[in-house]
Amino acid sequence: MAGKQLLAALLAAVALSRGGQAFQTPASFSSPVRVVASSATPTALRSSVPERPDDSGDDARPPLASLVNRVAVAGATGRTGKYVVQELLAQNVPVLALVRDADKASNVLDPTNELLTIRKTDLGSQEDVIAALEGEGGKDKCDAAIWAATGFSDAPDQSVLTKLKAVFGLAVNAAATIDAVGLPALGEGLSKTPKRTLANGSDKSVPLPKVVMLSSAGVTRPDWDEAKTAALEGSAGIPIVRLNPFGILGVKRESEEKLRGCGVEYCIFRPGGLNDSWPTNSRPVFSQGDVAVGRINRKDVAKILVDLLSTPEATGKTFEGVSVANSEGYYPPAPSLGTALGRLELDSANDGKGPSEEVVRATYALMQQLLPGEKQDAASLAMGQTYEQLDKDEEGRLGEKGTEEAPIRATS
Repeated sequence: MAGKQLLAALLAAVALSRGGQAFQTPASFSSPVRVVASSATPTALRSSVPERPDDSGDDARPPLASLVNRVAVAGATGRTGKYVVQELLAQNVPVLALVRDADKASNVLDPTNELLTIRKTDLGSQEDVIAALEGEGGKDKCDAAIWAATGFSDAPDQSVLTKLKAVFGLAVNAAATIDAVGLPALGEGLSKTPKRTLANGSDKSVPLPKVVMLSSAGVTRPDWDEAKTAALEGSAGIPIVRLNPFGILGVKRESEEKLRGCGVEYCIFRPGGLNDSWPTNSRPVFSQGDVAVGRINRKDVAKILVDLLSTPEATGKTFEGVSVANSEGYYPPAPSLGTALGRLELDSANDGKGPSEEVVRATYALMQQLLPGEKQDAASLAMGQTYEQLDKDEEGRLGEKGTEEAPIRATS
């Protein structure tokens, strides 16, 4: 394995040198990472898109509605969660929306849809989350879930009081956040349900994910040592990592670990910067090692999250994703996520240590070339500043770098 990883790094270095960028010999660093590794090709990047496959082919996978009984969606009224619900309903999948505010949910979602059930649920209560999965009287049980919830948002409709309560709660008791309680509760509640598999897959024994977690790129970066942080500054120096208000990235990382340890079939998707202005229906580029920086539209993230429920190649894996804008059809959607995700490493591979540092550096060097804008210098961004503003030397909406304040607000 080490030989293949070294070959990957050498080939990537040659490609980069031909493009006029130097590849530096990596220094030693200790933090474990996960990076793409493939026996088919040594490249450290994989790409695909979140469109439904064409059901006309012999290898087409069955519709998601035939693979699940009911899907619970945590954070169903959030800026990404609402698109997750819409995507599931569009595929005729019964949905249980776990929400904090039922009245808000009735306005954000479509309560007239017979496939949708809205349930007021305390995601900070293990008992309430598990009870929700069981359904009323044991009927309409959930056998899969998508976690699109977080304790915070930059949504403008949150009150100052709600914001202060959430921030204070995280500061004094991070272990009690909804990420730390509700997510592993979903895992525990679904861990003993029957294994989900493709009805007509080439290997029916390969399980499908029961819990799909929406996490965030950057969750491991605050824990990188000085050498790694300096070497991978374009990933470690972005605003959310540099500011990391109240250690929110650490909370996400710990929640990931709890999900991995609860015994349920899972996958964890860590998107880059969520941007509603970025083109939709664009091609995501997946990587491992937590070095991805860039943009992806929330609608595309929602499609990916839903598609992962029918992708056995995603089970037991953690990966990042940004997207390359689909300009005039040059980067059209691929039929399925399976091919791309099948080349990624399981979280359990290599005793959980991840591939070599050489592959991480090669992945980083390539991913940095996919950054939006002309300067391609994510570490120079201030919180709230766009790549386009950076190119024009314009100040972002939250002020200059080093003086900005992260806009943290509570959400469901």
